[in-house]
Amino acid sequence: MARYPLGPYARKKSRKGFWPYVVLAVIIAGAVIAVVFDINPFKKQTPSDTEIDLTQQAEEPPLEIDNELVEEIEETEPESMPVEKEPNLVTIPEPAIETDPQAAGLINEAAECISAKPARIIEARNKLNEALAFTMSAKQQKIVKEQLSALANEWLFSRKIFPPDPLCSTYTVRPGEILSDIAGKYKVPYEVLMRINSIPRAETLQAGQTIKVVNGPFHAMVHLSAFTMDIYLQNTFVRSFKVGIGQPGLETPTGLWRVRKGGKLIEPPWKHPVTGKILHPGDPDYALGSRWISLEGIDENTKGRDGIGIHGTKDPETIGEASSRGCVRLHNGDVIFVYDLLVPVDSRVKVVD
Repeated sequence: MARYPLGPYARKKSRKGFWPYVVLAVIIAGAVIAVVFDINPFKKQTPSDTEIDLTQQAEEPPLEIDNELVEEIEETEPESMPVEKEPNLVTIPEPAIETDPQAAGLINEAAECISAKPARIIEARNKLNEALAFTMSAKQQKIVKEQLSALANEWLFSRKIFPPDPLCSTYTVRPGEILSDIAGKYKVPYEVLMRINSIPRAETLQAGQTIKVVNGPFHAMVHLSAFTMDIYLQNTFVRSFKVGIGQPGLETPTGLWRVRKGGKLIEPPWKHPVTGKILHPGDPDYALGSRWISLEGIDENTKGRDGIGIHGTKDPETIGEASSRGCVRLHNGDVIFVYDLLVPVDSRVKVVD
């Protein structure tokens, strides 16, 4: 058998026969690795749990809102949630009532009047006062009343005159006139003219003196559910005060009243309704505070009701509570202010729920 000599051809043939074994070894090794690590190039890769969550969050399409459904909810929700016309501001949360468009327009116009140079005070007052007649949230109503109170410090409780204003004007004192006579002509207490004109004593008034006068009368409206008293000059809102009202079983009667003739008194003797004892200021059980304003019923619900009035209190913590025996209580400072505004016979006091 012939043998090839060990030469270049022989070495070439030897290398050619070696490579198939190398390739086979690589394939076998790859197969082993694939089995051990579960690698399959044709198998769809499945990420881990964490990766699945992240991938889903990244690829999840954005939430689409059905606008038609939202509009339907907004339109039907008020029907399923009825709102009281006069909510109890003390115990019931403010209802979600939109401000009437007409009221909103008047409020915006009033803001423009206030920011004008010079400010149009009377025009702003009239627009805000008109806005109160429309539906608005309790919060918005409170803001409007606070603004009207601030304006009243300018047009009413000062010596300033903002013509044309049908509620305030000037008056020249005639010889022999006294302040109470002048006040009577305008249906206001003389005390309010003293306050506005900074007159220390009524006796100091002199003939020829020009003073500011107010075209009254003032009126009051008590809102029992809100524990508030609103003061009006004719039909224009002026100020609001917190009050105390009648306790359960002795509720403050609703209806229309007027200030009784001769019913305005400063710290008068008071007869206790239970013991019958006559009490005076300084007595521990004296309940009238600094002022007493007796009320006379003038409608079918209030006629013949005696003992009802507006007064101060020695227990200021009872303001905002139902703890009186039917009367309307005010802080002593507030009742003095109200006393100086309401006039017997002509001033009305309306009490509503």
